[in-house]
Amino acid sequence: MVNSAEIGVIGGSGFYSLLDDAEERVLTTPYGPPSDVVTVGRIGSRSVAFIPRHGRDHRFPPHDIPYRANLWALRSLGVRQVLAPSAVGSLRAEHGPGTIVIPDQIVDRTSGRVQTYYDKGGAVHVSFADPYCPSGRAVAVASARSGGWETVDGGALVVIEGPRFSTRAESRWFASNGWTIVGMTGFPEAVLARELALCYTTLSLVTDHDAGVETGEGVTHEEVLEFFAQNVARMRTLVSDAVQALPAERTCPCGSTLDGLKLPIELP
Repeated sequence: MVNSAEIGVIGGSGFYSLLDDAEERVLTTPYGPPSDVVTVGRIGSRSVAFIPRHGRDHRFPPHDIPYRANLWALRSLGVRQVLAPSAVGSLRAEHGPGTIVIPDQIVDRTSGRVQTYYDKGGAVHVSFADPYCPSGRAVAVASARSGGWETVDGGALVVIEGPRFSTRAESRWFASNGWTIVGMTGFPEAVLARELALCYTTLSLVTDHDAGVETGEGVTHEEVLEFFAQNVARMRTLVSDAVQALPAERTCPCGSTLDGLKLPIELP
């Protein structure tokens, strides 16, 4: 029985399970329950906790995901490094379906989502200039390339509110700003992980060209899920490889994010 975990995985659309031999943990947090029961088990020698971001029945739309509960639950289990696979649209004609993008920047175009744990009791300002863990990114890029994926190292993920997809005008505007991919769930997940001093790395699978790209068409939710389902076995392998390659000891800046800051709440 695995009672704690060092690495967390948050599965995106179509990625509802990871661990074959695992214990289910029903957790509560100050922010309500997470998206679903948390499964805890092992991948190789590493202890892992898995949460399906939308729930196993995909009941949570992007704007209603309990992001704070999910990250809090993972930290309460001992997790300090998080991998977050997701489905995205490409804003670049050269990055077609089947490409893995490991972004190094994020742009928030959401509205109304609670994006902090520190909304009462005093202001806490965390550094977010580089929103993703450099160690986690390096591992993800190497694992994807070793697995034969067409891999993009870096780029900006723009996160839209959803649940609708972008208009062509919006998509062209995103591309004109130099942004690389578009999704609905990468924020506030990334900043909440930073506020808990967690390492956080996104592994984005391009499922379609976004509507404003020259080769793109209007995409449907069913098409996204169908494409992801065709690649979910490879994605599980990629995530498993990355989990086993993550460093045992953190030397990145993520763990010292909260050093010197006075926190209004006690972290798990």
